[in-house]
Amino acid sequence: MEYRLLSAAEIATLENNGCRCDDWTKVKAAWGKDSFTDHITDTEFSGDIRLGRFDNTITLPGGFSRHSRISKACLHNVTVSDNCFINNIGEYIANYEIGENCVIDNVALITVDGRSTFGNGVEVSVLNETGGREVAISDKLSAHIAYVMAMYRHRSNLHDRLEEITRNYAEKHASETGTIGKDVTIRNCSSIIAVRIGDCARIEGVRKLRNGSINSNASDPVHVGSGVIANDFIISSGAHVEDNAMLDRCFVGQACRLGHGYSASDSLFFSNCQGENGEACAIFAGPFTVTHHKSTLLIAGMFSFMNAGSGSNQSNHMYKLGPIHQGTLERGAKTTSDSYILWPSRVGAFSLVMGRHVTNSDTSNLPFSYLIEKNNTTFLVPGVNLRSVGTIRDAQKWPKRDARKDPCKLDFINYNLLSPYTIQKMFKGLKTLRNLVYASGELTDIYSFHSTKIANKALRKGIGFYETGIKKFLGNSLIKRLEDLPAGASDAEIQKMLKPDTEIGHGHWVDISGLIAPKSEVDRLLDRIENNEINTLKDINAEFGKIHQNYYTYEWTWAYDKILEFFGIDPAKMTAEQATMIVEQWKDAVIGLDKMVYEDAKKEFSLASMTGFGVDGHKEEKEQDFEQVRGDFESNTFVTAVIDHIQKKTALGDDLISRLKR
Repeated sequence: MEYRLLSAAEIATLENNGCRCDDWTKVKAAWGKDSFTDHITDTEFSGDIRLGRFDNTITLPGGFSRHSRISKACLHNVTVSDNCFINNIGEYIANYEIGENCVIDNVALITVDGRSTFGNGVEVSVLNETGGREVAISDKLSAHIAYVMAMYRHRSNLHDRLEEITRNYAEKHASETGTIGKDVTIRNCSSIIAVRIGDCARIEGVRKLRNGSINSNASDPVHVGSGVIANDFIISSGAHVEDNAMLDRCFVGQACRLGHGYSASDSLFFSNCQGENGEACAIFAGPFTVTHHKSTLLIAGMFSFMNAGSGSNQSNHMYKLGPIHQGTLERGAKTTSDSYILWPSRVGAFSLVMGRHVTNSDTSNLPFSYLIEKNNTTFLVPGVNLRSVGTIRDAQKWPKRDARKDPCKLDFINYNLLSPYTIQKMFKGLKTLRNLVYASGELTDIYSFHSTKIANKALRKGIGFYETGIKKFLGNSLIKRLEDLPAGASDAEIQKMLKPDTEIGHGHWVDISGLIAPKSEVDRLLDRIENNEINTLKDINAEFGKIHQNYYTYEWTWAYDKILEFFGIDPAKMTAEQATMIVEQWKDAVIGLDKMVYEDAKKEFSLASMTGFGVDGHKEEKEQDFEQVRGDFESNTFVTAVIDHIQKKTALGDDLISRLKR
């Protein structure tokens, strides 16, 4: 935009309106016919000032309209774009460029004092409070980049390169001037110091913001609400931080919600996390980490797809060398009320932790388990969570609860309950459980494993659960691969369709905080970063995106190998009869699991669950009251979905079996 010097008449009018300036030659206005001087009163100018047009009205909350204006303000080195409403600035606004149609009302201080990177490059001491796993945050930080920075410290050159790339980004965006984007509202706030604010942000009633970026945009605005204090932070698009939340050295990912007095320091929160009432210290909260309760402390842990029960707690030191211990709850793990875990420990994917666990255990290769405390001893019930209605409900709800509206998503999230990542752990779990039987004997009442105990009956059921899960996954993959198989196809045609499209996917798979991928591909990407082939955060995220897009192609390569390992059938020589046998076993596994889930759901409609209903009546009134509130079992939406799933999967299997017949 082009600006001009003020005329003598305009200067006179401004001074008449109670405005002051030591050097009016430094105050310039945009070209136009608007009589902007009528809308500027009681304002002091200093330094370089650029003023836009004031020819529109601004609608304030409640529908109250005011003409765009500047009044009761002190501006130093400020550019004000068209049609802003700036009113009642208690101290001053200094060194800022303010976008169009902004409302800045009843604010004490907005300033940049010296050169700032606006939170970019701040090091967060995640997982280990004493240092050693620092993650340098930035506007472009994804859960996957952060995971590599924190957890791949054995590749020191890689870590140095990622820090260098982040530093370069921070330096590129450093400035002595802050920016406030278009259509921003800042009302009833105290101090905002060295904060870069994106388009359409709403900042209302904050106590203090210092050294950060609020990456709001028109597609997914950010709201920062009353009583918030934040230092050294990045807040991503679509996030809500409000109600007296306090953040120190934190990254807040897309569509996160932190509020109700939540307190966090040296922590990372990625897409769709929620934190209320409680406290976080040095945590790596991967996508969909949720904690709602005042008494809950999450400390020095890595989580994702996790729900923390009230009173959940962990210890990250044993009163020796300080808070140096860390722990991991793999994806989908949950804690119940009043649970406790002594770090270091690692809990397997989609497991449930109940009670207090005072020994250091590792159940990462026994996913879908219960960890239950009995008399200060951790008992492990392997695989039982596969039949839980809660597990299935969680898997269905996460995609529906992805609240991100920003077209540029930072985190690539794989929602699959069964994947090469979890199935490879079931293979290891099967081997572990069978080895325990072999080593201790079939008649042993209690087996010992990694500071846990496993009852004989639970172990045998666990073997069955893992076999069922593996059959379901491999059958799913086979059926998907043969979905376009013509009726009566020859064995050669079947074998040709089964041949993988790529060699990528063999071997070990990893969960890079929401992204499930072959480790070989992750390592290949990291090699390219180390070798200076990839030099920007944007390009690294794009490469993770490509891996995510190719998930199902890579998944089939892995499943192709495992069919031979589990069923003893080589897909390169598979016959129609062998394929039929696998599909039949898949049907039994899917229907069997669904029936167990159905029975688990039925418990929610038992007489025991009706306790507290129909409080002043008899059994009939209790049942009627329960039905009015909770509905009846057969018409429950989840129950009908399970029944529908059984019918659809049965039809899908029968259809392929009929096409395999000659």
